[in-house]
Amino acid sequence: MTDTKPFPVIAIGAIHYDTIAHASETIRPETSTPARFAAKPGGVATNLARSLSRLGVSVRLVGAVGDDGAARELSRQLTGEGLQLETVPRSGFATGQYLALHDPSGALAAACVDDRVLAEAPADLFDSLLAKLTADMPTETLWFADANLPADMLRRLVTQIRPARLIANAVSEAKAIRLKPLLADLDCLMLNRGEAIALTDLPRDAAAEDLVSALVTSGLNRFVLTSGAEDVMVLEDGAVSRFRPKATRITDVTGAGDALMAGTLAALARGRNLTAAMPFGLAAAALTLSSTGALAEGLSWQALHQFDQTDKI
Repeated sequence: MTDTKPFPVIAIGAIHYDTIAHASETIRPETSTPARFAAKPGGVATNLARSLSRLGVSVRLVGAVGDDGAARELSRQLTGEGLQLETVPRSGFATGQYLALHDPSGALAAACVDDRVLAEAPADLFDSLLAKLTADMPTETLWFADANLPADMLRRLVTQIRPARLIANAVSEAKAIRLKPLLADLDCLMLNRGEAIALTDLPRDAAAEDLVSALVTSGLNRFVLTSGAEDVMVLEDGAVSRFRPKATRITDVTGAGDALMAGTLAALARGRNLTAAMPFGLAAAALTLSSTGALAEGLSWQALHQFDQTDKI
């Protein structure tokens, strides 16, 4: 398939300043551990937008920030990477912050987040901005939202951008339930096993087949279901496909799921269907797992083409 100029993407959600610690030995509670620290932009929507920009997609990033130094540094870095920022500053709030502690294996040992700038935002915070974007952007624009948005804000978003295609990410088990009333309104939902259990109310030890069946009957049009290093399940046109990721050396798990989304959206924006887009998403995730931080330095559309991608089962 010859790649055409991709449709633009509007990503709405978390804009954080991430501090990532990579420990040189296993992290133990109640004592300090030697580590290397890195500070970078983060948040699901931000990670997605940064990766999409690397993948040749024009992207606008919508979110809330504080009136502080972190917001100014994020603006400098993100605009320097070519992103178009559409941020709403909130006086009296700190810009979102995320702190993660990783063991030498790359596994996440602990993490904390301060996301009050968005979590406590009024439902109409982005109304005027969304009205402008829906008027200015082409009808083929893909919209993306993460479940860091409050439930009332998500409902307003669905109404305001209809009939545009909206792709969502469930973010976490606690936040996934914000999307439950909106499943039929989504073009696609990307989620992991824990988030799927939260949405379907199945027991934590539910068989994968039962979980997939519950998602198929939930009202979703399409979904991408991940489960760590296990096979990825994709629903499209009423059929479920299974993809097996290639093994890769894990340096850091930060942002791998966001990279999977970005690679998939980059292919969707170029006119591929979801099933054909998945190998690009899994290639992006593998490249990110082998790198430090949420954005792989070698990430590009050409790199995804060249990557030894994924086996469809």
